Amino acid sequence: MESTLFATSVIGSWPRSVEVQKAMREKRAGRMTEEAFQTIADQAVIECLRLQEAAGIDIVSDGEQRRDNYISFVAEHLHNVKMLTVSELLEYIDDKASFEEILGTLDVPAFSLSNPAAAGKISRKKPLALNDFRFLKKHTDRKIKVTLPGPYLLTRSMWVEGLSEEAYPTKEDLAIDIVSVLREELEDLIAEGADFVQFDEPVLTELVFTKKNENRTFMCGALTAKADAEVEMELALGLMNRVMEGMRGRGTKMGVHICRGNWSREDDILLRGPYFPLIPYLSRVDIDQLVLEYATPRAGEIEAIKEFTHAEIGFGVVNPRTEEIETAEEIVEKVNHLLKLIPANQIYLNPDCGFGTFAQRPMNSEQIASKKLKVLSEAASLLREQIKLANL
Repeated sequence: MESTLFATSVIGSWPRSVEVQKAMREKRAGRMTEEAFQTIADQAVIECLRLQEAAGIDIVSDGEQRRDNYISFVAEHLHNVKMLTVSELLEYIDDKASFEEILGTLDVPAFSLSNPAAAGKISRKKPLALNDFRFLKKHTDRKIKVTLPGPYLLTRSMWVEGLSEEAYPTKEDLAIDIVSVLREELEDLIAEGADFVQFDEPVLTELVFTKKNENRTFMCGALTAKADAEVEMELALGLMNRVMEGMRGRGTKMGVHICRGNWSREDDILLRGPYFPLIPYLSRVDIDQLVLEYATPRAGEIEAIKEFTHAEIGFGVVNPRTEEIETAEEIVEKVNHLLKLIPANQIYLNPDCGFGTFAQRPMNSEQIASKKLKVLSEAASLLREQIKLANL
C-alpha cells in the first residue's frame, strides 16, 4: 500500500478542544442534537487533520474527535449496549474495596471513564467508523488510518457478570457476536477503500506483565473478572484471526496496536516489560503490521522485534505523555538500532500512543502534539536520505 520508506503515522486520538468537550457533554445530557454535535465535530476533525498535514504525516486519522474515548463510543453504535460509569460498575463487583483501591493506585481517571457493557444480544445499529472515514476522505488526499477497538478488548470489557449473562452465559459467547460486528465493519471499510485499519488491544500487555490471575487492569469492565494469562492470550489470538479471515490482501492494511496504558503521565504506574512474552502469540496473528511502543524504557529491549518476521513494525518513537520534544537525531539513532534487526521497508514511524485517549483527560496539548509529529516527519526525512546515500 505504502511505498514511502519510514512512512509516518499516528495512533489515532488527538486532544479535543473545549468546544468539542462541551458539545459531548451537551449531547449526552440531551441538550444538543446529534446534527449540531456533528457540525462541531466536523470542524474539529478538519482542524486536527490540517495540523497532521502541516507536520508532514503520511497516514492521518480523524483524531477520534467524535469519540469520548477509544472504546466507550461503541455503545451508541450497537444495539443492547449499556454505558456504565465507574460507580454503576461497582454494583456488579463483589470486592468493591479492592476495585476502588486499584483505581486510586493506578491514577485511573474515574471522572473520564465509562464502560460499554452488553445488556442483551448485540448487533451493529450503525457503522462504528465508516461514516467518519467517509468524511475524512473528502478533506484529504493523504492515506487514512481508521482505528477500532480490538475483539479481545471489546469482549473482555463488555462482558459484565450479573448484567451480560442472560444474553451471553460466558464472555466467549459474547465474542462470537463481537467478531461478527467487527467483520461487518471491516467489510464496509475495505469496500470504501480504507487505507489502514488499526485494532487497539491494550489488555494484552496487562495479561503478560502482571502476575497470573492478578485482578489489576486499567480496563474498567475487565476489573470484574480475573483471567489466566495463557488462556486469555490464546483467546485473543483466536479472536483477531477470526476477524482477519479473508480480509487481508484486498487493498487495506491491517494492524494491531499493542498499548501499555495511556491514561496517566506517571510512568511508574504504567505497564513495563519487554515484548518477549508476547512473541509466541503475536507471531501467529494474521495481520500486516504490529504497532508497538518504544519511546520509553518501559518497552524493554528493541531486540524483541526481530522475532516478528511476519509483519511490518509501527515503531513508537515519540512519547505522547511528555512535554519534552524529542529530537530528530534521537529518533534516527533509535531507528538505526532497529535497522540492524529488520529491513527499512518494514518500518513505519509513529508516536507510542494517542495524544487524547480520553476526551476529558488528554495527555498533551495540540501544540505539543504538533511539534512531536513534526519531529517525527523530520526524522523520517533524515532516514530516507541516509538510505539514499548508502545506496549510491
